Amino acid sequence: MTVSRVVNGERNVRETTREVVLAAVKDLRYAPNPAARSLAGAQNVRIGLLYSNPSAAYLSEFLLGALDESSRKSAQLMLEKCEAAAGERAAVRRLIEGGVSGVILPPPVCESQVILSELKKACVPTVAVATGRFRPDASCVRIDDFKAAYEMTRHLLTLGHRRIGFIKGHPNQTASGERWLGFESALREADVPIETPTIEQGFFSYRSGLEAAEKLLSAEPRPTAIFASNDDMAAAAVSVAHRRGLEVPRNLSVVGFDDTATATTVWPELTTIRQPIAEMAEAALDLLIRKIRKQRDGEILESVDRLVRHELVVRQSAAPPAPVT
Repeated sequence: MTVSRVVNGERNVRETTREVVLAAVKDLRYAPNPAARSLAGAQNVRIGLLYSNPSAAYLSEFLLGALDESSRKSAQLMLEKCEAAAGERAAVRRLIEGGVSGVILPPPVCESQVILSELKKACVPTVAVATGRFRPDASCVRIDDFKAAYEMTRHLLTLGHRRIGFIKGHPNQTASGERWLGFESALREADVPIETPTIEQGFFSYRSGLEAAEKLLSAEPRPTAIFASNDDMAAAAVSVAHRRGLEVPRNLSVVGFDDTATATTVWPELTTIRQPIAEMAEAALDLLIRKIRKQRDGEILESVDRLVRHELVVRQSAAPPAPVT
């Protein structure tokens, strides 16, 4: 076990022990057998991934990241769809009965108290992805949603926008609240009033973005920019603008969040916050496998909060507001 830890680069080995093992590896000209490691890994590590997400673009990127990392780690990935809140317990039980060693929870199921309680009760290591805040009942892989939304709002303010519409994310996710707080904080800091007609509730789906954008663009005076809490809703806002004869960004700036494939398939391409979704899935799977190994070694599992870097990506959908004539 000690040799395995040294060869795999794990940290919980004394430096003196590490030096002795590495010297022996060099003297014996030892090289790991990839085939044997693959068989050993696949035999014992079965990862459950419970999903339910209204954004197909987000989910597809997340699944690709998880599949790539599970292949590299020689782990078996079991997918289980959670149709509705009423089926959460049943979905968790199916994973547990399937013999999973650990579970990854992407949004929105990462916020479900029922799911997290069931997994904790069964002593199944769990990693929640894209929660707005760290939660002590599961390890988390996330970005700083507050800071990201603050930076995007500052970007719009710097362009000269003062009447900015905001489409909130689904209220069942803490990330939605953090993005709203980041937006609100940037406006308050710039002494820009937050007006009720410029705020609409969305649910991270394209359809909810259509409804919210229609309401925002019906307001008088209408906003000069719209900040949607994900790319699906931002794409919907662009569609509504085009239908109303508004040019983006000449007459209306639109920005999103996540940088999914949707951001570059609409015209004009979206200025957005890049949340490295595939990388977050990979990080979650890597963290989960480490937790599973620790559990098998009899070590105490502590919740880890892993922050991943986001990026503001500037494209063609945002520009200074048109001058008032």
